[in-house]
Amino acid sequence: MQELKWSYSGLKDFINCPRQYHEVKVLKRFNKAPTKQTLYGNVVHKALEHYVKDGTPLERNYERFKPMLDVFREMEGEKYPEHHMAVRYDLTPCSFGAKDYWARGIADLLVIDESDGFIVDYKTGSNRYADPKQLQLMALMAFAHFPELEYIKAGLLFVAHNDFITCEFQRENLKELWEDFHPPLKRLSLCMETGVWQENPTPLCGWCPVSTCDHYKDK
Repeated sequence: MQELKWSYSGLKDFINCPRQYHEVKVLKRFNKAPTKQTLYGNVVHKALEHYVKDGTPLERNYERFKPMLDVFREMEGEKYPEHHMAVRYDLTPCSFGAKDYWARGIADLLVIDESDGFIVDYKTGSNRYADPKQLQLMALMAFAHFPELEYIKAGLLFVAHNDFITCEFQRENLKELWEDFHPPLKRLSLCMETGVWQENPTPLCGWCPVSTCDHYKDK
């Protein structure tokens, strides 16, 4: 049986459709082609990263994001743009590329100011389906990698909408915060043990590359 290793995006793909997850992530029979939205998002993320990191001027199309980013640049504390983190199964910290990693992820921006932390994830799409669970996983990894942290404020910054959705995390709640991920991880482990990966038809089937599925929709 394949060893369980996961990221938030991968777990989200599994929750959406176990069959697609298995075909794409495990068997690697199909690839999810990047969309115009994801390509645009990647370019914007890189521009925002470099502006916050070293003040690289923003292109004209992105200058409207500058006031939001200047708030982060002026924050006190050590800044870690595009910060890679991972933990082992026992929740001890390890490098992003460690062979024995269990979970991993990338924080668009992590700021450490003594016992306080701040995490932001840039979003270029709609704020209609905001999901703070990604921030929760990043906060848990930050707590593992920075033992001095006791409190973290985190937010999803929807740059195109000038909307900032925040949440807060305390080190004293680590056990409960990790337990939030247990139900989907247990379902993922069960699929890996049994070899049963059920398809889950949704409106997203129109963007799925798994052409062997009965619910495949050829666009």
